[in-house]
Amino acid sequence: MSQPSVINIGICGLGTVGQGVWKHLARSRAALESRLGVRLKLHRASVRDLRKARAVRVPASRLTTDPLAVATDPAVQIVCELIGGTGVAREVTLAALRLGKTVVSANKALLCAHGPEIFAAARKNGGHFFFEASVAGGIPIIKALREGLVANRFGLIYGILNGTCNYILTRMEREGLGYAEILADAKRLGYAEADESLDVEGWDTAHKAGILAFLAHGAWVPTRAMLVEGITRITQTDLQFAREHGFAIKLLAVITRDFASDELFVRVHPTLLPLSKVLANVNDVYNGISVTGDVVGETTYIGRGAGQDATASAVISDIADAVILLNRGNSPLPAPVAQRCPLAPPERIRSRYYLRLDVRDRPGVLAQIATATARAGVSIADMVQRPSKHRNAATLLLTTHESNEQAIRATLARFRRLSNVLGEPLLLRIFAS
Repeated sequence: MSQPSVINIGICGLGTVGQGVWKHLARSRAALESRLGVRLKLHRASVRDLRKARAVRVPASRLTTDPLAVATDPAVQIVCELIGGTGVAREVTLAALRLGKTVVSANKALLCAHGPEIFAAARKNGGHFFFEASVAGGIPIIKALREGLVANRFGLIYGILNGTCNYILTRMEREGLGYAEILADAKRLGYAEADESLDVEGWDTAHKAGILAFLAHGAWVPTRAMLVEGITRITQTDLQFAREHGFAIKLLAVITRDFASDELFVRVHPTLLPLSKVLANVNDVYNGISVTGDVVGETTYIGRGAGQDATASAVISDIADAVILLNRGNSPLPAPVAQRCPLAPPERIRSRYYLRLDVRDRPGVLAQIATATARAGVSIADMVQRPSKHRNAATLLLTTHESNEQAIRATLARFRRLSNVLGEPLLLRIFAS
């Protein structure tokens, strides 16, 4: 019998995820080799600092500070790009693909910013690009969209794609504490970065939403074309209102496609999600994604969306697929062909809305609010008055009947012009499928 072939793996970036991949590959190598019919060798890895202590033991002879040397090493067949960012990571990825290599990446920002260029380089040079770990960590959502649900068109995809935000909102709801207090705790526990803005302002989720939109619809939607809002202004007042009315507040990515008009809309925002929905009960650092296909109906995926082990699991899954491709010649399903998909204008994005605003406590103010909404074409469904943090003021909590983004933005603009409205109103969407 012939000896099994050897597949050499190079890892660019031996940070938290890179070390997880190295650790789990080394630990499970015998089982993986038996299943895949090859020998796997962790051939080389790049690091920023050769002297830094690490949780995994890597022979010094296999380390370099030059990630391009790993990506272009003739002995390396699979390159794992785990550097992060869109600078060096892009150079490494393109260098490997131009040599016809297979690249595995967990880098959602890179894919969102340079996806068309990356896939074009892979197609032109016979390389391959795997990216399961770029969205929702250990949840195999990319494989589900590309393979398991390939017979479907997707009218609605929505999900919790950021564990940091879900952790903060979960603890705020459970413990009655404020955003700033929970954020500080999340940083101490390692659930939030020192600069948390990418997570809590919605941009991390937006990058992942862009990837899902491409996989589902073949359209690259830049983040500048999305509606992106974060969780920093959510208060206990909002959480209490949601709880009393049968909702949970979650930061959702929502991707909708109207097949009659062929319009697509991608948005990220805190949402009042009915507790009857499975994802309303996905808490802590977990992620959850609901996919509605025109053939299969609704399917739901839940799991850890971040962290060393969850992300390493997805990376190793892609490595296994890449090995099968290299060893047996089974070509993976190609990435969707990029296409122009018109984005839905604001007036066609319909929802119910929740508004919180502080107003002066004086006669005639409620009439002003009602007039402002009516003139913008928005109908109030319910109004609750609560004490305000401001002197001689009240907090109004409004919900609307179904309206649209254009009308609700006009309503906010009218509120801002009223001298009796104090500060910036808070707007949240109320989910309805």
